[in-house]
Amino acid sequence: MPMSNPLFQALGGNRQPDMMGDFQRFMQQMQGINPRQEINRLLQSGQISQQQLNQAQQMAQQMQGMMGAFKR
Repeated sequence: MPMSNPLFQALGGNRQPDMMGDFQRFMQQMQGINPRQEINRLLQSGQISQQQLNQAQQMAQQMQGMMGAFKR
């Protein structure tokens, strides 16, 4: 069975997206937390795998590329 992704769950899993609301909740949860330290904690605790992190980083890069296209 695949390991569930806490980042995916924090953003609502498979339910209907409320991206703005989800993002605001995510920002509130992360307030005062160092993102790199949190990722390292999740990796070390086994809550996410290196493969899941790599996949999330790839998706983030793809989204950055799409957002860059909107700025033009």
